[in-house]
Amino acid sequence: MNRELKRVSLAVLIMFIALFASTTVISVFQVDNLRNDAHNVRTIYDSYSAERGPILVGGQPIAQSTPSTDAYKFQRVYSNPQVYSAVTGYYTLNQGNSGVEGALNDYLSGTANDQFLDKVNSLLTGQSPKGAAVSLTIDPRIQQAAWDALGTHTGAIVALNPKTGAILAMVSKTAYDPNVLASHNTKDVIAAYKQLIASPQRPLLNRAIGGDLYHPGSVFKIVVASAAIDSGKFTADSAFPNPATLRLTGTNTFINNAEGGTCGGTPTATIATALRLSCNIPMAQLGSALGSSTISKYASAFGYGQKLGIPMRVTPSIYPLNTDAARVELSSFGQDEDRVTPLQVAMTSAAIANGGDLMKPTLIQQIAAPDLTVIQPFQQVSLGHPITAATSATMTQLMVADVATGAANNARIVGVDVAGKTGTAQNGVGRPYTVWFTGFAPANDPQVAIAVVVENNTSFGNAVAAPMAKSVIQAVLSK
Repeated sequence: MNRELKRVSLAVLIMFIALFASTTVISVFQVDNLRNDAHNVRTIYDSYSAERGPILVGGQPIAQSTPSTDAYKFQRVYSNPQVYSAVTGYYTLNQGNSGVEGALNDYLSGTANDQFLDKVNSLLTGQSPKGAAVSLTIDPRIQQAAWDALGTHTGAIVALNPKTGAILAMVSKTAYDPNVLASHNTKDVIAAYKQLIASPQRPLLNRAIGGDLYHPGSVFKIVVASAAIDSGKFTADSAFPNPATLRLTGTNTFINNAEGGTCGGTPTATIATALRLSCNIPMAQLGSALGSSTISKYASAFGYGQKLGIPMRVTPSIYPLNTDAARVELSSFGQDEDRVTPLQVAMTSAAIANGGDLMKPTLIQQIAAPDLTVIQPFQQVSLGHPITAATSATMTQLMVADVATGAANNARIVGVDVAGKTGTAQNGVGRPYTVWFTGFAPANDPQVAIAVVVENNTSFGNAVAAPMAKSVIQAVLSK
């Protein structure tokens, strides 16, 4: 009898311990995850009882909460909504959040652990609770210039301060109006959301940092050239045979240079010439000689494959490590399975501009409590040195030549040395191109690094993307 009681007691004790452990995990260790879960309706309802903090650009709100006459007390309102939709994202009653609204929901709603004392103070003083204000690094003039530059095209533009990592502009088109998702009428919100999801233009997609990713095309050549020069095995004057066509190793497939013919009309072509004229064949030979593992190492150092939050999660860019010789040759000029975000391309140019030091991109200038106490200041973080300062200086010279006398000449600005590289990525036989420009300026004291991508185009990067980049760079330099 005593033995049976002991067994029952032991079973009860084990169940009690298991219950205690699971309750502790949920109430202590998972509390932030549960609170920030977009499907936690109770949290969303509770958040409407407090005034949600504003999102500020240049000191002015681009998202703020205003009093409403319904049960939810406050209505989220977005100003200049489409221009900033890739940045703010949306805040809905029961369909989740995105952008800064989602990534910093705990601060904006006043529920972050850092704001515990603010919540206690509100209870003691009887003041209405408020969320923190999030100030962004976005410059309104540069953001508008990027929006205007893209015009009716589908694509994205990202501009960075290469010295600090501050994101000065981030535009994605097509865009949408987050106000239609901020309605307190659930049926209207769901209908609007379904319509946006069903749109073939995919306006909810932030093309600057996510989505299906793009073939980088020739903008990837700056990664390969950087890797080659930084490895010490090659210099800018290293030369390769210069045929008009090249058969990919082990295949019956031939590749050409974008303009046809040889690269510059000489028996051999240097890395400098291949970059300036954006030639595929010398870069394929360089990639083959360099090797996939070396290219992969440098791509990773520039940020490929790395997890990143700005604070929104950024889809990692891809350089596939493989041993197939033909695929290595194709990937060396940004084809095969190379896939990138515009942010990653801008980061690569920013690292070259910054003496080889890659700064972590961020949208957050500061987060401040309602009493203006700074909860989180601007955080300047280095992600490492993918290349040396000497390699950076060489690459800068090569990219300046690309704009001054090469394939990116539509980015030239009188009196300013612009460093740049264009790209025209193929997406399959008979399909339109993905066209690019990336670079920085002024070359001797970089104030901005930029990446421009345009989808579904039938022209070239220099004709389409380079002039867009030029107008944004001019907006930065005219401040």
